[in-house]
This record gives sequence, C-alpha cells and structure tokens, in this order.
Amino acid sequence: MIRPVFWKNNSLVLIDQNALPQKEQQVICSNYRQAIAAIKDLTVRGAPAIGVAAAFAAALGAQELAGLPPEKFSKKFDRLCDEIARSRPTARNLFWALERMKTKLADLQRKGVKNPVTGLVAEAKLICAEDIEINKRIGQVGCSLIDDGDSVLTHCNAGALATAGYGTALGVIYAARAAGKKISVFVDETRRVLQGARLTAWELKKEKIPATLITDNMAGFLMQQRRIDKVIVGADRIAANGDTANKIGTYSLAVLAAAHRIPFYVAAPLSTFDFTMKTGAEIPIEERAPVEVTGFRGVPVAPGGMKAYNPAFDVTPASLITAIITEKGVISRPDTRRLGRPYKRGKTNETFSF
Repeated sequence: MIRPVFWKNNSLVLIDQNALPQKEQQVICSNYRQAIAAIKDLTVRGAPAIGVAAAFAAALGAQELAGLPPEKFSKKFDRLCDEIARSRPTARNLFWALERMKTKLADLQRKGVKNPVTGLVAEAKLICAEDIEINKRIGQVGCSLIDDGDSVLTHCNAGALATAGYGTALGVIYAARAAGKKISVFVDETRRVLQGARLTAWELKKEKIPATLITDNMAGFLMQQRRIDKVIVGADRIAANGDTANKIGTYSLAVLAAAHRIPFYVAAPLSTFDFTMKTGAEIPIEERAPVEVTGFRGVPVAPGGMKAYNPAFDVTPASLITAIITEKGVISRPDTRRLGRPYKRGKTNETFSF
C-alpha cells in the first residue's frame, strides 16, 4: 500500500508529490516549519493527508518545546498550531487534527504528565493509523454503489496519496475491484497542477486498474456519449447542509452529471464535516499564486504579464450530490436534516443520520 505520510526517526516522512510521476522520492521534515512548507507547496496534499501531516507537524513542534513548564508549553504549542492552521485554509481535516492534538495536550497536562511530547507523538501516529482504517471502511461502504462493468469518472486525486493510505474516492474503486467487479476509470487531468494526470493516473497504473486520462473539458462529451456511469470525488470540507468544497472543477462535473442523470458521489471521512458552517457559502476558498495558471513547472503557457484568477476549490451544492459515502454509512440526498444536528466545538459526539 502507498504510504504518503508517516513518522520515522522522530521526523515526518512524505512522498514528494510534486516530483510524481517522473520521480518517486521522499521529503523528510525534521521541524514543524519544514512541514508547513511541505503543506503549502503541495508536497503533501489532499484533506486527510494534510490533516495527518498537520498532526505530525504539531508533534515536531512539541519536540522543540520539551522541558518547558506546562503553562508555557501550552501557550507556545497553541501558537505553533495556529501557524500550521494558516497553511491551507480550506482543508477541514487540518483544523480537525490540530484541535485533536490540542485536546490531547490538555488531557496529558490534566493528568500531570511531565513530558507530553511522547503522548503527542503517539496521538499523531494514532491519527495516521485511524485514517487508513477509516478509508478502508469508506471503500467497503461505497463498494455497494458500484456495479460490475461500471465506468467511473474521478476528479483530482482522492486516492492513497491524498490520505494516510488507501484513499477515499479511489478507495471505493479499490474496494470494488477487490470484490471482483470489473470497472474502468476516466481520470480528469485536473488543471491547474494536474493532480489527476500526475497522481491519480500513477496510482491506478500501479494498481493495474484500467484507466483513461482525459482533459477536464471532455467530461460533458463523454457523459453525452453515455460512457460514464458514475462520478466519485473526494472532499476538503463539507458544511452542515451537505454543500461540499473540493478541487476546482468539481462543481462543473456535478452540474454535468445532473444534466445527464448520472449519480454523483462524494467520498469523505466524518472528520471532513464542519458543522460550524451552515452552508458552503461560509467555507473559506484558498486562492493560490497566478503563476499556477499562467505556467506549469516553470514553463509559461500564457503571454507575459497576463492576469490570472486561481481559486483552488469550488463548492458543490448538496442538491447536486446523490450521496456522501462515509466510514459510518451512505448519506443519500444530503441536507441539514439528514446530516444530523450540528456538533459543539470541543465535543466528539457528533450526530449523523443515515
């Protein structure tokens, strides 16, 4: 199994996703500032993977605070967590993981643990291990929605590389294949930085799953030809009413799928839900550097001085989503009532209706 993010020798180890598919290499982060840089420059990306990387980044920061008095440790830990949180504002899992690390520190200090670093590292490792198991459950839950012979369209990369391992949207595809279903995949290249062409295609090729790469603007034509049976995407944040933020271009696919009466599924762990936001209009949308649009890997594709707009995500209304696939079950026709009552910050007993 592909492991894009893990802990080794008191350091965070990442697969360098900027180097794929040409090179398979690792980046080692020995302090939390290096981890923040890796999150910002897309060395690690995908909401669940960012969450795991953020937890390990917090653990790296905690190592630098070893020996400080509890109150000073706590204040400095909160500040470095806030610094990590600013790296990718749309990814809900990043904030969820940091909140969990803060809660763990408070628990350790309440118990009188003199050196909380060991406990914080253990918590980050637990978050990582749990993510893999959650993704496998998402795959098992979603497998029933895939029919033998289906042709599935996916967008961006919501596979093992976007998580601690296995994947969300691609996890459903992996589970269907493991169940003996013959499926094929259409892979959106996913401009701006080609996560589909570079990463999803790389994963599917490794898994020997039949896949065809297409440009983003081909999807409607393929739907018109009835060559796509299902669409499955991941998510970076899901609001209380089911509105879903994901890689830019996801909303367009949802509109096309609705027009052609093709099921449109979102696969995401419960940690991606943000019940503090009533609708998708409240989700912060990260805007990245214009150079990602005007060029690719240092090669210009537009005239010099050309203005460019570069939102990294868009929001798909819940009304366009057939169902959300989670580790606890499938939420059909998601809305505020079906998702359950909003949870209160700091509590872990989120309520969901399935």
